[in-house]
Amino acid sequence: MTNIELTTHINAPIALVFDLNRSIDFHQQTFKESKEKAVAGVISGLIELHGTVTWRGKHFGFYVEHESVITEMNKPYSFTDEMKKGQFKWLKHQHIFKEENGIVMMTDYFSYDVPFSFIGSVLNKMILEPYLKHILIKRNKHVKQKAESLSLN
Repeated sequence: MTNIELTTHINAPIALVFDLNRSIDFHQQTFKESKEKAVAGVISGLIELHGTVTWRGKHFGFYVEHESVITEMNKPYSFTDEMKKGQFKWLKHQHIFKEENGIVMMTDYFSYDVPFSFIGSVLNKMILEPYLKHILIKRNKHVKQKAESLSLN
C-alpha cells in the first residue's frame, strides 16, 4: 500500500476551491498533456455524492481507463473518490479543505495498492509513486492558480 499526502495553501474562498476540485471540466483542462477525458458517467459540471466518472487518458504511452465514484461528501469541507474499475488493486483519494484566516488548506490523502506483488511494488517505488505525486502537485498548482485568480475578480 502507498500513501501520498500533500497540503497546498490557497488564498481563495473554501467553496471555490472545493468546487474546482470536483469540476469535471476543470480536471480535463488541467490534464490536457495526458489527454484526460471524461468518457462515461458525469462528463461535465460538478460531480456529486455517489456520482461516477470514467476517465480515459494516456499514461506511460498507453491509453487507460479509470472509473471513480464519490463515496463521501461534506460540502465544502471534504469529499472522497474511490476507484470502481481501473489498473490498481484499489485506490482512494480523500480531499480535505480547512479555512483559517481566509487561507484554505487543501490536503490530499491519496492511497492505493498495485497488482503484481513484488514486481508491482518495485515498479511502484521506482516509477509510479513519483509519477502520481508529480501529477497531484501539478494539479494542486493549477487549482491554486485558478482559485486565486478567480477570487481577485
